[in-house]
Amino acid sequence: MESNKKKILVLEDEKALSRALELKLTHEGFEVKTGINGDDLLSVLSKDKYSLIICDLLMPKTDGFQVLQLLKDNNMKIPVIVLTNLSQAEDERKVRELGAVEYFVKSDIPISEVVEKVKVRIAK
Repeated sequence: MESNKKKILVLEDEKALSRALELKLTHEGFEVKTGINGDDLLSVLSKDKYSLIICDLLMPKTDGFQVLQLLKDNNMKIPVIVLTNLSQAEDERKVRELGAVEYFVKSDIPISEVVEKVKVRIAK
């Protein structure tokens, strides 16, 4: 039996934050898959359909900028919320040009607010 839950992919290399997002989003009724980088992004996205991606920018191997570029290059229209420690306006401008729908600095936003933003984005 197939689940009707909306699927969210969390790409975050900070294990504590990744786990916290996974728990909160699962509690809200979403199905969550986590990864520590965008290395296997295309194969993951070919296996499952995701409603949204939460992505860090600074990750080992394939970083968030590369993830956004891969999505753009492959014409994959999946909303991406960037959650990062980078607070430069230039970084935000760059990821928005690559298609990110939201940009949050980790230290400036509680996880509960990220979850609320996810719910709003998925409801659109």
